[in-house]
Amino acid sequence: MIEIVFLIAVALVLFWTFWSGFSDASNAITTVVATRVLTPMQAVMLAAFGNLIGMFLGEAVAATIGKGLIDPTVVSGFLVIAAILGGMVWEIITYRRGIPISETQVLIGTLIGGAIAARGIEVVKWENVLGKTLIPMAIAPLIAFIGVIIFVAIILRVIRNVPQHISNIYFKKLQVLSSLFFSISHGANDGQKSTGLLIAMFIFYNMATPGEAIPFWLKLVTFLALSFGTLFGGWRIVKTMGFKLARIKPWQGFAAETSAALVVAGASAIGSPLSTSQTVSGSIIGVSAAKGGHAMRASVLREILIGWVLTIPVSILLGFLAYKIGALVLGF
Repeated sequence: MIEIVFLIAVALVLFWTFWSGFSDASNAITTVVATRVLTPMQAVMLAAFGNLIGMFLGEAVAATIGKGLIDPTVVSGFLVIAAILGGMVWEIITYRRGIPISETQVLIGTLIGGAIAARGIEVVKWENVLGKTLIPMAIAPLIAFIGVIIFVAIILRVIRNVPQHISNIYFKKLQVLSSLFFSISHGANDGQKSTGLLIAMFIFYNMATPGEAIPFWLKLVTFLALSFGTLFGGWRIVKTMGFKLARIKPWQGFAAETSAALVVAGASAIGSPLSTSQTVSGSIIGVSAAKGGHAMRASVLREILIGWVLTIPVSILLGFLAYKIGALVLGF
């Protein structure tokens, strides 16, 4: 029974990782499509490669997810299954209604809800939930927004006497690098969430020792799931979103990607899991504000508001209910 539960839990985590890449990782390179620097397929290949490289950027986010938010002694296969299934319920509801949400907020919420159902509210490390996740997640889009406005001002000062066709040549090359930078940062943040959840479950079943480095093969499996998700689903999202954005210049895309990448990379270094989609959206809105236009629809702001008003509390409730229903049906 335990072996079956463990295998199902691992499979669900990898599916969730694949889905994250399928639906979210393409945000990393939306602007490089909007500027027509890369084709949608080229951009998605770049994103998948960057996600894979991100595995080498530490383990701080994995540590936060695995043991920083809830007591690791409660992270059983049953809890993980309840968290993922509860999250899928909210994903399906919002998908059918066309409501954009953050997978990160869903996962954190369902983990907390499942942990409360399993052992009580005292197993949740609320100071870390607030200080390492909720606050950073809330201010990341704002920091990216402010950062890109400053970045745009600097770039405009540098290129004010440079002919546009000359600046476009250089910034097209730089934007490929900034897209890769953001993709790597995205992989380091999003991929580590799944890795941390898996290693916590391994420790629960005495398959790993607390404090030891995460095995390379485990990192590789989770990041491959993220990258394959990007390859299989991301190109359609990039093609849609990239061409729905107003036509932006390569230097503007470079500024947006670099600002967002710096925020995500900084958060990854200190172990704060972010909504990378909301962060890059903040930087794109900043470019829009700097150019005096509207480069993205109001759905971005709606996603952020829904995340805070609905997604986190609803996910906590769904994680709680999923665990309780599972305990009632299976008797664990």
